[in-house]
Amino acid sequence: MIRRATILFAALVGFVTFAGGPPATAGPRAGLVAKTWELGFEFYDPQRIEVNLSGDSTPTTFWYVVYRVTNQTGQDVFFTPSFRIITNTLQTIVGGDGISLDVYNAIAARHKKEFPFFAIPSKVTGKLLQGGVNARTSAAVFTTFDTKAAGFRVFAGGLSGDIERLPNPTFKPGEPESEKNKRFFLLRRTLELDYDLPGDPETRSYAKPIRRNRQWVLR
Repeated sequence: MIRRATILFAALVGFVTFAGGPPATAGPRAGLVAKTWELGFEFYDPQRIEVNLSGDSTPTTFWYVVYRVTNQTGQDVFFTPSFRIITNTLQTIVGGDGISLDVYNAIAARHKKEFPFFAIPSKVTGKLLQGGVNARTSAAVFTTFDTKAAGFRVFAGGLSGDIERLPNPTFKPGEPESEKNKRFFLLRRTLELDYDLPGDPETRSYAKPIRRNRQWVLR
């Protein structure tokens, strides 16, 4: 019954449900199937929103990804979401970094019919109980990025408990271990979503992102 309700929810509101994806083309690969646990993750592709922040006379542009997480792992899980965008011009934007509550309120108002229980990220962080009735809906919000960027990647963390310990190829055994000389790197299984922004720098500010890939990676 829960599975059927989840599928119906996705169909009604246009969510994309991640259920695997093409092989990774770059960076450390992660398995399509989690070794520990993996949360159900439904999402809208990135959208723009313009918000008049308190005290500002002109609107500011933000990007956001509305998502819903569901715990069907068979155990309660501590959900700590983390999101970031990396553009093809190598600009990095951390989700939620310096984002005003005004922006979350504007997103909630835009989607109030689909998601009446939308909550800010701090309200969905914490123990995630099992079952569809305990699903949580929020948004990863980003400041706008380089207008010259023709594409970007969204990295969504906190969706899986898998952690891999990989040797550091630059480790110097003759020197003491430190933050700059680590013997191993601890990498987490992370969902990567790749997007193109069609057009030229003049028109990209209005272009709709085109998703071209989705995969699990280690970061």
